[in-house]
Amino acid sequence: MDSEQLRAFQQDGYVIVRQLFDPEEMRGLLAHAKGDRQLASESYVRKDGEGAETRLALRNDLDDESPYTAVVRSQRVAGAMAELLGDEVYHYHHKMMLKEPRVGGAWEWHQDYGYWYNFGCLFPDMASCLIAVDRATRENGCLQVLPGSHRLGRVDHGKAGEQVGADPQRVEAALARFPLVYCELEPGDAIFFHANLLHRSDRNLSEHPRWSLICCYNTKHNDPIISGGRHPNYSPLEIWDDRRVHDLLVASQAP
Repeated sequence: MDSEQLRAFQQDGYVIVRQLFDPEEMRGLLAHAKGDRQLASESYVRKDGEGAETRLALRNDLDDESPYTAVVRSQRVAGAMAELLGDEVYHYHHKMMLKEPRVGGAWEWHQDYGYWYNFGCLFPDMASCLIAVDRATRENGCLQVLPGSHRLGRVDHGKAGEQVGADPQRVEAALARFPLVYCELEPGDAIFFHANLLHRSDRNLSEHPRWSLICCYNTKHNDPIISGGRHPNYSPLEIWDDRRVHDLLVASQAP
């Protein structure tokens, strides 16, 4: 991360990095995900406030043969995350979001720390990296953010459909104070965002899918005070160099 990217993350709570992964790497990741029977069997549905469905598959563990692990362990993602958060980071979990054409539901306004606080993390010194596997547009429900909203601190969250969303009164006040940005991404683009950043996405009303891989990290000093919680406690994360990551992702295209 350069100084301008670090400044943007601190000021806005997010930063977009274009072409973090090249098209060949993303074709490999998508080919693997489309043929991943275990991913399909593990995925589950979350309905938005209007009953529309989005499917996701969440994993706490890393399998060193998978392209998902390659992305999580990559210097491009984990190394950058350590710079942004100012400490060693470890893998908290990762998830594939599967927002299908015409049926993919919305995600309500929320902060990730709105959930993670309840899992024993004392500080909001956590962040996620969303990598666009498919093209993300306003039409197919790209991520929306309120730049600077991470400075609000943690907002109370409650049920919204089958999801958990931020307090609507606080969200309304935030919408009046912060700009709304639609984060349109090409495959391989990534957005790094702070755990307290308010974000959401619309339903996918297009004919095109929007699949994305979200890698979530915690800092070493923020090891959860609850052991055996929903997500892992601290353990060192092995970082892989770009060549190893590239080779594994590209090899995933092989039949």
